[in-house]
Amino acid sequence: MSATATLPAPATTTPPPATGWPRPLCWTVDLFHAVNSTGVFEGRRPMLIHGVLLEQGPMNPPHATALDLTVEALRAVFGTGWRIRVQTPLVLGLALDPFPDVAVVAGNARDFAVAHPATASLVVEISDTTLTTDMTEKAELYATAHIPEYWVLDLNARCLHVYRDPATLPATLGATAYQTHLTLGPTDTVSPLAAPNSTITVSDLLP
Repeated sequence: MSATATLPAPATTTPPPATGWPRPLCWTVDLFHAVNSTGVFEGRRPMLIHGVLLEQGPMNPPHATALDLTVEALRAVFGTGWRIRVQTPLVLGLALDPFPDVAVVAGNARDFAVAHPATASLVVEISDTTLTTDMTEKAELYATAHIPEYWVLDLNARCLHVYRDPATLPATLGATAYQTHLTLGPTDTVSPLAAPNSTITVSDLLP
């Protein structure tokens, strides 16, 4: 994942309250997709996190190469009945569409002709400049959405972080988190939970 920046909210025809400061406009997924469909974001990589629209920076060559390699590896182990979706919507709430780098979703392409998927069996983020965000905020939101497995491919440290077992933390913490976190080096292998009889070598994902 490249660096992110906040995009300005769209203009609204609703007048501000008579008194007090104008309130920020919270984007919804429907509004986000409607604006995106006009082409206004062409050449930009927006995502919606808890009603805030963020823009991902330009994709550098290592990120693009790692994305291609990851998609190639996942397509080799997930066969018929699975879709490897690349930087497409994954609607996790009314105001949450993180546009993950890769989402492995059960079904076929026509299953999503009317509505975007709302879950995935595996989500992968390619990280070069936003590792902290990918391993904290992104990990929590995917765990909260009960995504069973989440990978962060760290291009700088040349390793793969594998998160599994999402569970609700004690009520005092008010959060959901992955209970298992594995850090795998280039020579290590991983078997996706949804494809347990297949293995992927981490070096095959790295540029």
